Amino acid sequence: MEARDILKRPVITERSSEIMAEKKYTFEVDTRANKTQVKDAVEEIFGVKVEKVNVMNYKGKFKRVGKFGGYTNKRRKAIVKLTADSKEIELFEI
Repeated sequence: MEARDILKRPVITERSSEIMAEKKYTFEVDTRANKTQVKDAVEEIFGVKVEKVNVMNYKGKFKRVGKFGGYTNKRRKAIVKLTADSKEIELFEI
C-alpha cells in the first residue's frame, strides 16, 4: 500500500481542532492499515517525525431508507502525535 492510500482524509471536528495545539492530528485511515504503516505514511507525506500513533475502529451503523435497511461503511481513525521538534502540519490552506 502506498502512503496516499493509507491516509484517506483529515478529521476536522471541534475536538480534533483543540488537540492540534498539543501537536496531535486526526486522520481517517484505511481499515487494513496498522500503526507502523500510518506512522510511515504521515512522515512521508508531511515530512515530520511521529512520536506516537493511536487507532480506533468504528463499526458501521444500521440505517434504513423506507423498507430497505443496511449498514454504513466501517471506519478506522488514527490520532498521530508529533515529536516536540517537528514542524506543524498545515491542514488548512488559507
